[in-house]
Amino acid sequence: MADPWQTPHSGYHWAGRDRRFFEGWYLRLTLPDVRQTIAFMYSIDDPQGESPLSGGVAQILGADDEYLCRTFPAVRGFWAERESLALGHWGTGKREKGRGLLEPEMFDRTIQEGYQVSATLHQGRLQEPSGKTARWCYQVQPIDGWGNRGERQRSTAGWLASLPVFEPGWQILMAHGLATGWMEWNGHRYEFCNAPAYAEKNWGGSFPQKWFWMQCNSFEGEPELAVTAGGGRRRLLTWMESVAMVGIHYRGQFYEFAPWNAKVHWQVAPWGDWQMWAENDLYRVELVGKTARSPALVRVPTAEGFVFTCRDTTQGELSLTLWNRASDRLIIRANSSLAGLETGGKPWHETWIG
Repeated sequence: MADPWQTPHSGYHWAGRDRRFFEGWYLRLTLPDVRQTIAFMYSIDDPQGESPLSGGVAQILGADDEYLCRTFPAVRGFWAERESLALGHWGTGKREKGRGLLEPEMFDRTIQEGYQVSATLHQGRLQEPSGKTARWCYQVQPIDGWGNRGERQRSTAGWLASLPVFEPGWQILMAHGLATGWMEWNGHRYEFCNAPAYAEKNWGGSFPQKWFWMQCNSFEGEPELAVTAGGGRRRLLTWMESVAMVGIHYRGQFYEFAPWNAKVHWQVAPWGDWQMWAENDLYRVELVGKTARSPALVRVPTAEGFVFTCRDTTQGELSLTLWNRASDRLIIRANSSLAGLETGGKPWHETWIG
């Protein structure tokens, strides 16, 4: 790995084959001082460029869950590194072909619309025909990847994630980091220093039939706490399975609850209520997410193309409680009102219990 903290699967997965393929990246920036979060979602579909679905998309779920979306039909403007986290897509400007990471000043001079991402830099400029605009540039100091701090980092889906077994693959790239820079969102400028930052990705030829997700690394009074949890009904070779997991980073230690080492239970409504319980030999955890906000709709790749089948908020309520099982000692109890909460897939109308 280019950086010792970097997780497996940080690099680009497309192997040049002519088959249905997408890869997507999700980056989140939380601004506790103004009670806002910004979620950036980038994707490339069928990058061989010969499919009706070929092209890239950049989406932002911004302040107050306001949504912005831009498409980049020309796949030649997309680039990504295979050995590390680095990607970008140029839409318009003096550079029409992707050629790798630019210095921020060069990006400003040559790219009229597009974005670029690395493990330590995130920069972009987008504008909808409706007049919505976004510009941003910030540096990132990674703190936690997916594993104990300072140790070799892990695959979110275990070692099988290295094989084309699961569809899609999923990897948390950075459970927690600190971002410093600025963002302009529809004319309002936010400047920030050491703001919580997060990154994950997925890739493959199909999306889950349905899924749920919770994420937060901005808890009240707990600057070194991050949690990502989720579950889905996904393809495993030729059949479907329902799985879920919880990952917690707290003061440098990683607590993992996954199908191979824990019992994980969930009860998730189509919208508004997320509950999870999990335990392994050493620890047990309870997560409760809630929101009274209406969901913001965002697009995800599907067999039919890029469509609105995902319901999101970046301002959800989340409570976390973690215990040591042997001593029944409370390790942490924490709350946040700036959590990411999501459900997705074809509409489901009953509470999902698994």
